[in-house]
Amino acid sequence: MYLIAVEGGDGSGKGEAVRLLAAIAQRYAFPAVHVTHEPRRHSELGKLALKAVSKGDYTPLEEAGLFAADRVDHSHTWIKPRLLKGELVISDRNIHSSLVYQGIVGDLGLEQVAGMNAAAMVPDLVVWIDCDPAKAMKRINSGTLRMSGSNKQEYFETTEIQTKVRAGFKAILSDEIETPEPFNRTEVVGPILNEGGLDELEKNLSLALRTFFNRKPEPQNVELDKVDRHLLKSLTSGVQTQQRLPGAPIQHISLLENWLSGKSPAMWMSLAEENWDEKRAKGADVPGRPISHASWAILGTLSLTDTTDVPTLHGQLGPVRSVTKRHTQRIIKWLEKERWVHRQQSHVPFAEAQMFKLRNSRLGYGRLCLAMWPLRTALASWRRSNPNRDWADALKEILRDGDEKRPPPSTRRAVTAVMARLNLISSGHTECPVPKNEEELMIWWSMEPPK
Repeated sequence: MYLIAVEGGDGSGKGEAVRLLAAIAQRYAFPAVHVTHEPRRHSELGKLALKAVSKGDYTPLEEAGLFAADRVDHSHTWIKPRLLKGELVISDRNIHSSLVYQGIVGDLGLEQVAGMNAAAMVPDLVVWIDCDPAKAMKRINSGTLRMSGSNKQEYFETTEIQTKVRAGFKAILSDEIETPEPFNRTEVVGPILNEGGLDELEKNLSLALRTFFNRKPEPQNVELDKVDRHLLKSLTSGVQTQQRLPGAPIQHISLLENWLSGKSPAMWMSLAEENWDEKRAKGADVPGRPISHASWAILGTLSLTDTTDVPTLHGQLGPVRSVTKRHTQRIIKWLEKERWVHRQQSHVPFAEAQMFKLRNSRLGYGRLCLAMWPLRTALASWRRSNPNRDWADALKEILRDGDEKRPPPSTRRAVTAVMARLNLISSGHTECPVPKNEEELMIWWSMEPPK
């Protein structure tokens, strides 16, 4: 989902930072964490770019063109497919290296280099690793940053040029010079000085990632809901292939159908509020209302998950619905106490993790959390403004706010995403089609199905 670039001069310790970041990122709810680098050493385009900087007899324009060609190809054939799956990509160098090395040091100018890379992915976060150029050159010359037996040498690996490189990174990453579109949308953290021990570097990198992920920023290169729907597809596939116990009655209704159990979505919203005691919830340090991000994420994911433990559940949340592992544990404990989930016996020998399952009496609300996720913020805002109103009025008022005949573009996109989600998990009523427009969605929201 996110592309993180690690930038800095040669010898600053970017490679070590990439390895540490990858290890730290494993603690978060990404399906996978990938490490890459630019230029690529195993692609034909990357080899040409590496050849250009090893010889030093190419012009800055030729260098920039080769780097851009490799980067654009890398972006669309390798990086973006992984971002669409909700995975994390950490790259040792990206566009900002070209802006510095060819744009500033090579004197091509930032606008020209940015234009050549306009089709590439935009890093969501740049981690800026800094080091005194003299110390960096000592590392390079001592071989501590080179693989054993490598004779890799690049023409800009001199103290003089690295001093210019360091000044260039400082200029564009601290906003002394304005970075051209679209790369000015990248968030920058740093400089993180890498002149001490690994423990200090790891501590600073961990803080940088935690701060970034806790804010849950919109990704630059993919749509949040497309990412989450990709992850939901795997969960719904698991539900569809669940095996019933031998001898159990044959059911002709898909496990994904009839999850509303004859109630309207608005009725499920009311039922959830009636069974979620705000005072007890706050005393247990969990959300005071069942419409919070954390409660919707966990209840929704549980609704498409068979018996599971907390570590597995935390991994299934994915980056869009992510909740910290500690908070996940706390909410599950609360849900068990309040009889939203029940504990089940683990059939895995010697397994220590406790197993939980969402009660069938709460399944409808859990599935509704997933279906209405794109409109959760709007629904929560409506409830705060109308604490005593009937939930049946909510969607109509959100979609027909004030004198507007149509909702704003952001709400229309959310409605489209809701209908796409319903296509994954069904309308919730047996043999009832999924709503195809705003009018049908409002009817689906407020009315019980015909008897």
